[in-house]
Amino acid sequence: MFEYTSIDKYHLALAQGETSCIETVRHYLSTIESKKHLNAFIHVFEDEALKKAAEFDTKRRSGKPIGKLHGVVVAIKDVICYKDHRLSAASAILKDFTSLYSATAIEKLLVEEAIIVGVCNCDEFAMGSTNENSVYGNVLNAADETRVPGGSSGGSAVAVQAELCMVSLGSDTGGSVRQPADFCGIVGLKPTYGRISRYGLIAYASSFDQIGIFANNIEDVSMILEIIAGADDYDSTVSQQPVERFSGALKAKNKKFRFAYFKETLEHPSLDNEIADRIKELFDELKNDGHEITSLSFEYLDYIVPAYYILTTAEASSNLSRYDGVRYGHRSAKQSNDLTEFYKHNRSEGFGKEVKRRIMLGTFVLSTGYYDAYFTKAQKVRRKLVEKTALVFSHHDFILMPTSPSVAFKIGEKSGDPIAMYLADIYTVFANLTGIPGISLPLFKHSNGMPFGVQLMSKQFNEVSLLQASQQLMDSKNTLERLRNTPGHK
Repeated sequence: MFEYTSIDKYHLALAQGETSCIETVRHYLSTIESKKHLNAFIHVFEDEALKKAAEFDTKRRSGKPIGKLHGVVVAIKDVICYKDHRLSAASAILKDFTSLYSATAIEKLLVEEAIIVGVCNCDEFAMGSTNENSVYGNVLNAADETRVPGGSSGGSAVAVQAELCMVSLGSDTGGSVRQPADFCGIVGLKPTYGRISRYGLIAYASSFDQIGIFANNIEDVSMILEIIAGADDYDSTVSQQPVERFSGALKAKNKKFRFAYFKETLEHPSLDNEIADRIKELFDELKNDGHEITSLSFEYLDYIVPAYYILTTAEASSNLSRYDGVRYGHRSAKQSNDLTEFYKHNRSEGFGKEVKRRIMLGTFVLSTGYYDAYFTKAQKVRRKLVEKTALVFSHHDFILMPTSPSVAFKIGEKSGDPIAMYLADIYTVFANLTGIPGISLPLFKHSNGMPFGVQLMSKQFNEVSLLQASQQLMDSKNTLERLRNTPGHK
């Protein structure tokens, strides 16, 4: 029976003839079919995946050099362009649209011989924290199907969680990779803003958006990042910095780090008591292992969410203005007397409730008389956060904080209260406002049986150290689990 643990071990099994690409793809297609009620996938490329798998098997057996992701089964979020494949951002306004080109990240995966098995469900235009805002319906959390998987990249998270693929890509504008990773008990990385090209990523908020990675281990995340990161002539905001060998850097063991945490994050009334207690226990364990743990005061915590939603909705109102039904996308059958009415009909029918809410919020904060009161002030808050973050990282290696204030909540639990939903992003939007990388690590399990983790952040373009520290934390977790399962261990 096929069992996946990591890309390296999978490639070893291929080399030893223990499995093949086509057997592997058939396994995943069968699992996707058996778990289709989770609604993680919108489209599955069955014939195409099998054809590529057969081609790769022939190539490998002929002795020709193979790619770094040879036969690796990957799923992608429905906001990332894949040429000649349907792309809708989980919205009715892009129903039946076919992408004319591939995102740079996708091109890099294909060059290294990855097999893209399908497109995953998400919140419409990546706007949401639960994957309840999709024209294709809710995605279910495989750990408890009465609960949400998180969002907006909920389908991509569940695809890894439920073993429907090896790794997947999502996008993270305010936590949309890290929060669903936390809810689903897997690893989720949002790299530094500009580390991965945004060319071919449908824009929500352009100064926040970043393609992110889901996997079950740090090794796979590191390898995918190493491949899809780097300069791109099609994206003027992407970094020109050379891409380090992230996967090779993981071999560094037992390094001692300086961790900081903001005491307000653990004292916030929205934080589940059990999550707070387990993270405090983690701090004690890190101290005992020789790491430095420092508590800092952070006076801006309550300004983070308002600033984030002012700025992102403002950018969204501009970015989504291109969806008008003129050149592509949904066009209403209603008769229109003028262009304004034509746009109104198309957008009223094509956009969902949450997208409309954010467009209207963004248009409001950019309007005459309110621009300085809201947008300008939010930009000032963002600048303060960047300055504060630079000061923290001048004396510390990492910031630790919860990923989410709670474990995955019940489907429909917060859908009637958008403010409560927005406040659930309190711990993740910080990294997007400041452009720093953040990763959610699945270290814990709640007494109610649901997974939850901790979020680790470093200074910009310091993914090497971030992944090294993440590996150490994950190794410590695995060691403790082995000890607990050892007979006679107390």
